[in-house]
Amino acid sequence: MKHIALLIPTLDRIGGAERQVVALAKELPGRGWRVSVVALSGTGGSAVAELAEAGVEFLSLKMRKGLADPRGWISFSRWLRRQRPDVVHAHLPHAAWFARWSRLASPARVVVDTLHSASTGAIGRRLGYRFSGWLGDRVTAVSQAAADTHMAAGMTSAAKLTVLANGVDTEAWQPFPGLQRCPSVDSSVDDEFLWLAAGRLEPVKDYPTLLLALAGLPDRARLVIAGAGPELGSLQQLSNRLGLQRRVKFLGFEPSVRPWMQAADGFVLSSLWEGLPIGLLEACACGLPAVATDVPGTREVIGPLGNGWLTPVGDADALRAAMAALMLTPRNERKAMGLRARTAVEDRFSIRAILNQWDTLYEQLLAQNPAPRRCGRRLVCPGLPSGRLAPLAELCHKSASETARAEPKQRGLLI
Repeated sequence: MKHIALLIPTLDRIGGAERQVVALAKELPGRGWRVSVVALSGTGGSAVAELAEAGVEFLSLKMRKGLADPRGWISFSRWLRRQRPDVVHAHLPHAAWFARWSRLASPARVVVDTLHSASTGAIGRRLGYRFSGWLGDRVTAVSQAAADTHMAAGMTSAAKLTVLANGVDTEAWQPFPGLQRCPSVDSSVDDEFLWLAAGRLEPVKDYPTLLLALAGLPDRARLVIAGAGPELGSLQQLSNRLGLQRRVKFLGFEPSVRPWMQAADGFVLSSLWEGLPIGLLEACACGLPAVATDVPGTREVIGPLGNGWLTPVGDADALRAAMAALMLTPRNERKAMGLRARTAVEDRFSIRAILNQWDTLYEQLLAQNPAPRRCGRRLVCPGLPSGRLAPLAELCHKSASETARAEPKQRGLLI
């Protein structure tokens, strides 16, 4: 059976990339894959039980100093040699660099990593991708926007890059007209309009602009924000200053946001940038019309199909106007918009269609890379420039072996 390891910095904080990893991990066993999810740090939180139910193994390397923690490198090297996954698929920058450089000491047959954001970050991130690029077989991007920005920054090349979108389980995420309004929502206002926003409370989501927009809408406009993060305190203070205490509910981390999407009247996204927002895809799959900022990642979901409105980034007045227009749209027209949104997601972003593309890519890369072999004390990794790899591989292998002999085995790291 083919074995794939999905590598992620942590599952303790669940965002779009983490949700996509869990979704892929749960679907791949049904396609003949043995699946392991490896987190660099944390315990895995509530996702561990969900993965176990799907027959997916979970391992945390329990790194405490970021990539500078040598225990994680040693543990992962041992795990790679013992488990020998055919594919290592990393998500987000730290996991991508970790997977690439680990290949020096314990070469994997195929190493793939995925870009989840259109933001290229600071100079350190750009250099991290540039210097380690030769160690990976393929880079994928969740949207054309993410691909374009990273190529423009010299972080990858067109020859190595494939655009492969996020996917949503459209059988699970779908409209449920019979669902009653969640009981924790204040329904004291007649004909209220419930807006839902979902995502971590971080600057990139630009929730202050959303709160400013809401403050100018009629009292019947209510907002539920599903997500946790470092900006909770400041956002609560802003909400209070704007007199929105009764109209805004901060849910915190919500492991099951689907009932809220099925109960809401509209979805709103005020991000400064996006790769391909999972929350927006899920909302569209639930038949929710949406208002979102006009950034490339959202533009690929809300296009010319009339399934939502796009507004300029950081413009509270424009966001308010679009939200007001949706609120004034007759219910039957909003329902039609939601159905168009769902059709667009079913056509382009269903998890099964996306998995077909992943299966094809994995098989292509495996066909290009025969199984790695050991040559004396040297590790040979097909597909990599052996002249550059051999001295480094021998050095890393020697260092890891000496450290492994010096330290007792860490039983707690076994899956």
